[in-house]
Formats: sequence, structure tokens, C-alpha cells
Amino acid sequence: MKLISILSTFFLVSLSGIYAQDNKPVLDIMLSNYEYPFSVKYAKIESQGQQLKMAYMDINPSSNNGKTVVLLHGKNFNGAYWKTTAEALIKEGYRVIIPDQIGFGKSSKPIGYQFTFQQLAINTKKILDELQISKIHLLGHSMGGMLATRFTLMYPNIVEKLILENPIGLEDWKLVAPYTSIDENYETELQANYETAKKYQSEFYYNNQWKPEYDEWVYLLTGWVKNTNYHIVAMNNAQTSDMIFTQPVIYEFERITVPTLLIIGTRDRTAIGKNKVKDSTIRDNMGLYQDLGKETRDRIPNSTLIELDNVGHLPHIEAFDRFITPFIDFLQ
Repeated sequence: MKLISILSTFFLVSLSGIYAQDNKPVLDIMLSNYEYPFSVKYAKIESQGQQLKMAYMDINPSSNNGKTVVLLHGKNFNGAYWKTTAEALIKEGYRVIIPDQIGFGKSSKPIGYQFTFQQLAINTKKILDELQISKIHLLGHSMGGMLATRFTLMYPNIVEKLILENPIGLEDWKLVAPYTSIDENYETELQANYETAKKYQSEFYYNNQWKPEYDEWVYLLTGWVKNTNYHIVAMNNAQTSDMIFTQPVIYEFERITVPTLLIIGTRDRTAIGKNKVKDSTIRDNMGLYQDLGKETRDRIPNSTLIELDNVGHLPHIEAFDRFITPFIDFLQ
């Protein structure tokens, strides 16, 4: 009996290690077995000779104020993490559109696709055209901030107000960090798992101040790594990493003409290629958002900076109340 008890305890401990994410299922690469917080629709997009599906959520308030907010996700995320933000916006009467970019979330994962911020902006506009929306307020987080900037530069007559939440691309990493090829990025992506993704996010996003609720976003990033088609996702991830590194928007901030709000968690230390920089002096000065926020505010005409002390890369997740108030105030 004692041996059975010991074996049972060992078995349970072993299971807890295997199911570190609460025994959640392996996700398919379209996330068809993961339920988003709101109903998902699909826009059919013909792009680069391929027939693609672009997923989006379109949430309408019970009392509409006539304004629409579009929320653009970051590279390591998808539209699902905007749930709380969308709920707050619809309470204020805003219609909310949340797309999953091609290559992300529930949208198509194309093979041989050329990812550019211009292409993603065109894809996003096709959704707005289909919905007959001609004016928006645009919020982009992380990579979504780079995309929101590109979209605004391409379609300034559509964007009434621009909000950038801890955008990346506030510095040109390729000036100091060595280039990593798509092939190298692909091999790295193939090795991704829950532990490596959590370690990265904990260190760079949350300053190792991890909370259990953050696990969901790691699950959505890595829940498909055991799927037989994960290699397609890995290549899309490698291609979009290359897009981020090689297509900076920093040199065009001065061309933005719409009112712009920067919401910056100053504890953020995100910098692409930082781990490959050998010079410690250069490395230690990359991704300093307490400086980058101010520098970006000075580059963008008609911009306002809100700094959130002791907040990292995801203010709308880590410090929602401090994030949402200046955001909604700016929209009004």
C-alpha cells in the first residue's frame, strides 16, 4: 500500500509537469479549437496570388456614439488579448474592430507570403472597406504600433486619432544588432515551447513579476507547437520577425499629422536582436522605454505622452485601470 501511495504521488507530480497549462489541448494552426471572447467573422482576401481568410471581431455597443476603434495586436499575440479593452470601449459607446493579421491567430497562415507592414495595412483596410467604415480611431500595441503607424501614413484621411501602446520600432535595431536570417529565425521558432516563451515574456515584458493570468497569452503563442502543421506557423513567425527588424518606421514619425497618444510602460525593455549584441554598453542602452517614449513624443507632431511607471510591455494587461483612463479620455 505504501508503494502504491508513493507511485500515485509520483504519477500526479509527473502529470502536473506535463500539463503545466492546466491540461489545455494542443491548438490547431487556425485556433479553431480556441474560443475568442467575441464572435469571429472572416474577410476573404485575395493577396499575392493566394485566397486568404482574415479573422476579425466586430463588437457593437448597445448605444452607439458613432465612432469606431480598431485594435491592432502585437507579434506574440492575437486579437483575443483585447477582451477587457473592448468591453470598456463598448461601454462608452464605441464600435470595436479587432483583426487578426494574416499569419496570426485565427487568420490564414500562408506559405511563401511576403510580409510587409504596407501589405498588412492593405489587408486591414480591406476589412474596413467591407464593413463600409471610413473613419477610425486606431490603437496599435507592440508590432501593432508599427503597423498602426504605417497604416496612418498610408491612409491619413481614415485615421482620426492614433494611439501607440508600447510600440516597438522606436529605435533602429539593425544599426547596432547583427542581422538574423529568416532561416535562422525559423530554426529558433521550431524550438519554441511554453517554457522558452514564458521566460522571454517574464524577463522583457514583466520584469520577472509573473502572474498566473499571463499564462493564457503564452498558451495562445505556444499551444500549437505540437501540431503537425506548426512548421507553417514557425515560418510565418520567422518572416514577420524579419519584417519587424528590417522595416523601421522611426524615420517617418515626423510625417504623422493626426493627433497621437503614446502610452508607455517605462519598465519595458523590449529590443529585437538585443541578445546578439556583444558590446554590453550598447546592449544595456537598447529598449529603454523611459527614454524612448520621450524621444518618440518629440518626433511626432501633435503628440501626447502618458508614462506609466513600473509597468512593462503590456499596460492593457498588466495595469489596465491606469491604461484605459487616458486612452478613453484621448478618444473623447
